[in-house]
Amino acid sequence: MYGKQTETAIAALSRLAEVWDGGRTRLSAGDIADQRGLPRAMVAKILSTLSQAGLVHGSPGPGGGYALSRDPKEISLRDAHELFERDDDSANCPFGGGVCGVGDPCAMHDRLRAMQGAVRQLLDETSLEIFRKAVQEDGLKPVARGVRSDAPRETYRAPHSRRPKV
Repeated sequence: MYGKQTETAIAALSRLAEVWDGGRTRLSAGDIADQRGLPRAMVAKILSTLSQAGLVHGSPGPGGGYALSRDPKEISLRDAHELFERDDDSANCPFGGGVCGVGDPCAMHDRLRAMQGAVRQLLDETSLEIFRKAVQEDGLKPVARGVRSDAPRETYRAPHSRRPKV
């Protein structure tokens, strides 16, 4: 779906959305990194890119930090995604060799197109408002770094598989 830079950008933006109060509250790159359990240097670099793109405002020095540049309702996940990812509209087929480009589509074609459409819809229709609302209205408390739940939860990530050594 997306890479580490996009994931970090969404993590940083979501943290800024959680504290959104019209832009008065500012968080440092270090605070965001520590609160999200991310590398400080990477968060600082990502915030610089987000600032250049106009998604956040940064202020140096004491009392400085970062805040969203506008209301979380006005910033979609697509805004972050398009900074770090390339839309792949290619007709490359998982079978390889251009099977989908010649004759009938491959056996996975329709499912892959549906998945791409669902991801696009998620990116376009999901704003940072969901993070602000979750914390400020619904009472969600971000979990401290390193704390793990005893209850297992199904992940959205692809399972890690180990190939047998040959």
